[in-house]
Amino acid sequence: MKVAVFSAKSYDREFLNIANQDRHEIAYIEAKLSEDTAALAAGFPAVCAFVNDKLNEHVLRKLHQQGTQLIALRSAGFNHVDVRCADQLGLTVARVPAYSPHAVAEHALALILSLNRKTYRAFNRVREANFSLEGLLGFDMVGKSVGVIGTGKIGAIFATIMNAMGCKVMAYDPLPDPDIAHFARYVSLAELYAGADIISLHCPLMPETQHLINESSLRQMKDGVMLINTSRGKIVDTVAVIQNLKRGKIAYLGLDVYEEEGDFFFDDLSQEIIKDDVFMRLLTFPNVLITSHQGFFTREAMTAIAQTTVENISAFESGAGHLHRVTVGLAG
Repeated sequence: MKVAVFSAKSYDREFLNIANQDRHEIAYIEAKLSEDTAALAAGFPAVCAFVNDKLNEHVLRKLHQQGTQLIALRSAGFNHVDVRCADQLGLTVARVPAYSPHAVAEHALALILSLNRKTYRAFNRVREANFSLEGLLGFDMVGKSVGVIGTGKIGAIFATIMNAMGCKVMAYDPLPDPDIAHFARYVSLAELYAGADIISLHCPLMPETQHLINESSLRQMKDGVMLINTSRGKIVDTVAVIQNLKRGKIAYLGLDVYEEEGDFFFDDLSQEIIKDDVFMRLLTFPNVLITSHQGFFTREAMTAIAQTTVENISAFESGAGHLHRVTVGLAG
């Protein structure tokens, strides 16, 4: 099957080529999928897209007109896809429902420890022969209250890690996980906000969770809270977060995602001027640590993503095997 892979980086080529084993004819396109680039998929029955590719109504209609039948996502999330429009057009959308939940959970831990012990600042100091400890004071993790919002596979693993470190785990999820209930205390959002020293977001982006972290929820949190987001950028109202960083309500902020990351994440813009004033304001705070959506980026996760993506394409083409299809019901 001919497949157009958008947002293709060197690592996508590496892992997809290994998984594919010449089963499908893959064309790698570095550009992100958008209304401006959709024409590049002409003649390809399958399009493979990543999280910051745009699959809105206009793009989907263009792809459909050009003969595309399958949208194979290299991600678990599908909030960037107009699933209802795809269904109306008869386009099949498939995803990678799970790859390595440990990867994202462990990255959330990395952000917490880096912010707490300020290793990113210490690294730069020592390189400049500055061995002072002033401003590097951290705290013991043991005994701290950690609030986990969303206890799906990633959130449950993160909660398990925090429990192993001696933290008191509070959790919120409409569907509690019985496997962690013996150590994680499920509470209301209000109780979690009020009681947690560290809050980590692991919920999907849905209408109900967009800007879940806003001025109102931030007011309910402890002064000096640590906020971690490795889920989706739009769960956090960035402008409200900046105001609460300025007030000292938020003492530590770790982000692996950002509301408008689609404009620049995954690209090298080191020689350009970033025009997003809100993002640039975040970078001025010494207690903010931002990584560019790399939480998933481990060898194990990339292998699993590539394998499932190729299996989805093969299942669609042959009608045999398991196709991880995204349905309107799943999209809500």
